[in-house]
Amino acid sequence: MDKAILVLSGLDPCAGAGISADIETISHFGISALPVITTLTVQNTESVAKIQPVDSEFISQQLCHLRADIEIKFVKIGLLSSAAQIKAIAQFLQNMTLTIVLDPIVKSSSKNTLLPASALPALRQYLLPLVDILTPNLAELSVLSDAKSEQQKVASLAVKWVLVTTTDAQDIEIEHRLYKHGNLHKSYTYKKLSGNYHGSGCTLSSAIVALIAQGLLVENACQKALDYTYQTLLSAKSIGKMQKNPNRNLL
Repeated sequence: MDKAILVLSGLDPCAGAGISADIETISHFGISALPVITTLTVQNTESVAKIQPVDSEFISQQLCHLRADIEIKFVKIGLLSSAAQIKAIAQFLQNMTLTIVLDPIVKSSSKNTLLPASALPALRQYLLPLVDILTPNLAELSVLSDAKSEQQKVASLAVKWVLVTTTDAQDIEIEHRLYKHGNLHKSYTYKKLSGNYHGSGCTLSSAIVALIAQGLLVENACQKALDYTYQTLLSAKSIGKMQKNPNRNLL
């Protein structure tokens, strides 16, 4: 039976981020995506004007109906927009043998708040304990933990693997850092690209779970996913006035 990856995220009408990014990325690696939309958005390449969470009970019904038919072993979670959603998704995922990758989206790349602060306790209590790989950027890591140092923040989350991405830093050369059980395991260095991009985090996290589904070890999946994401940005497409969309249709 062919592998499939359950994907939960928001719908971005300009297709740079969210469920479109997840489907394109996972399809690039030859795996089928099972998309469940968590949030509708009024969005373009300049800003997010409005979000509308999908009813948590409706999400639960979709998940249960999928599981009744399709074997689910791999999960990628992106945008979540309410505590009720988080609790419903966590309830579905618990007591299953899964590999779960979470991209903890708090704000859009245009700095619009997407995950309300009121939902953070539910994220920490119900969902993080189920996650195998977390992919926060520096700002998201600071929201998830108020510990002092980066390592202390990572350790406080109690997730086995945490890939801290640093594209939101101002450095000319950026270093992404992979932690295992709270200790620095490996780092990956890239030249920071100029310009504004939309959906790199979605692309990265979806590539990681797709590569793990192909059988790669976590550190190798992270390396290959970072390389792939970097290439999608090098050939990014400008379809609107501001942020470019990663070109995920690479040969």
